[in-house]
Amino acid sequence: MIRYFTAGESHGPALSAIVEGMPAGVALTESDINDQLARRQQGYGRGGRMKIETDRAEVLSGIRFGKTIGSPVAMVIRNRDWENWTVPMAQFDDNSAEVQKITIPRPGHADLTGFVKYGFDDIRPVIDRSSARETAARVAAGSLARAFLRQLGIQIGSYISTIGPVSEASAPAALPELLDAGAESLAAEADKSPVRMIDPATSEAAIAAIDQAKADGDTLGGIVEVYITGVPMGLGSYVQHDRRLDSALAAAIMSIQAIKGVEIGPAFDNARKPGSEVHDELFAGGEKGLRRKTNRAGGIEGSMSSGQPIHIRAAMKPISSLVSPLRSFDLATLEAVQSRFERSDTCAVPAAGIVAEAVVAPSSPTPCWKSSAEIIWRRLRKGWRLIGKRYEYALQGKKLRREPEVFAID
Repeated sequence: MIRYFTAGESHGPALSAIVEGMPAGVALTESDINDQLARRQQGYGRGGRMKIETDRAEVLSGIRFGKTIGSPVAMVIRNRDWENWTVPMAQFDDNSAEVQKITIPRPGHADLTGFVKYGFDDIRPVIDRSSARETAARVAAGSLARAFLRQLGIQIGSYISTIGPVSEASAPAALPELLDAGAESLAAEADKSPVRMIDPATSEAAIAAIDQAKADGDTLGGIVEVYITGVPMGLGSYVQHDRRLDSALAAAIMSIQAIKGVEIGPAFDNARKPGSEVHDELFAGGEKGLRRKTNRAGGIEGSMSSGQPIHIRAAMKPISSLVSPLRSFDLATLEAVQSRFERSDTCAVPAAGIVAEAVVAPSSPTPCWKSSAEIIWRRLRKGWRLIGKRYEYALQGKKLRREPEVFAID
């Protein structure tokens, strides 16, 4: 089971991530991590913070000679903006008398609820940990799982179908061809656009909408389309709630800041149609054997992968920090005031696609372990015999001439 934890504040010294459960022997390069971090920083409509930071991960443990070694992988991403925040975000020096407390919560943000929940007298700690800056650490963590999945032939990619009032009229004509080449081909095509849309005309309209929102002091949300290709039939299971593939993927997507909705395939559109227009008919025989001519289930049936591309759609709300503020009140005085502005983006939907790719990556291997128990059991028995052989040969001062390929699976 691959899992990860992140730590760090938006304006603290660094972000960190610990990834546990990576099998030993997975080949990795620095580019596998840092290229994903660079992708996250791109996108039209980003704020000034992206001009300050140049995110790069510093690996502290868990990788040797370009391969994972089975122990937890620890990484840090330094915050270059920290030098401007050493006083208000000091860890030990009590500078509270010098720092102006933030007591005006922003509507739609974690400000008010976090302030009350944790008993603060200043909203700053809530702002800094709930910030989407944290997703840089998650992208770094997800890049490890992506490398592992890629070596199993599984690829993850995304594109943007909606930004504010601008939507693609239908799925891109090139989508089937791009998915046949692997989801990373889809992502590469999307990355050619500053808003990560496939259709050039729609991209231009989205850019214009972002410009207008910025001029109005407003923000825009949108819809992210995530695809996973190369997934064999049968990952996940219907036998227990925590083994359902769609549940794991949906939970991962919903954990992203500002994501307020998720569907597998065109689920909400399917809900308005009769079953005869929704379910993917089955065909057998011919060169392709078992097949479906449609994929309205989004690649998952009965909470298990169907062997088709997995399709996840995520709805991102507009950013909560507005230059033209909404009404709020001061927690210190209860006086009605305008909400305050915290440096932010006009639109972060393109970056949300990169984050979505990252968070589904660690979620995908877990059902793989659980649903492939028979395969893993056979490998485990082979590995167990191998351990015995290693011990026997070590006592004799010998080495195995050839070792079978066995993943070290905890």
